[in-house]
Amino acid sequence: MHEPEIATSPAVSAVNVDRRTFLGSLSTMTMATALIASYGTFAAYAGRFLLPARGRKTGWLIVGSVASIEVGEARPFRAPDGSTITVARQGARATADDFVALSSTCPHLGCQVRYEAQNRRYFCPCHNGTFDPSGRAIAGPPFDAGQSLPRYPLKVESGLLYIEVPLEKLA
Repeated sequence: MHEPEIATSPAVSAVNVDRRTFLGSLSTMTMATALIASYGTFAAYAGRFLLPARGRKTGWLIVGSVASIEVGEARPFRAPDGSTITVARQGARATADDFVALSSTCPHLGCQVRYEAQNRRYFCPCHNGTFDPSGRAIAGPPFDAGQSLPRYPLKVESGLLYIEVPLEKLA
């Protein structure tokens, strides 16, 4: 048996070719756009890490009088940029070496750490991360990752304790 041939008009075959051409061009443009976007994203991230960051303006602010902070006591301090800091007195002399100022934000997941004077440590309740009095991780995920609490410079002048902190938020 002979199968009948289906006659196609030139207009129908032109529509099919145009549709194929259109869909091929559309998929090519979509892939090219995705590729350009991914390379652009990569370039932006690489630029953030390879180019030097703009320094933030810092300044010395008063924490309080040295005499008002007892040995073993820790005080919260909020910097103008919004960061939370714990200032603890570890020695009896009235010098900056007797104090330590550490970020209250755990470097592991950003939870708030607290100073436990009775245990002489900083504790993160999120994953039981612990830090020694100098801010070095001694247990938990921060220890496994080698992360420590960021430290802030301190100085004592005329019986007052000063801390150097960023004065503006990171852009």
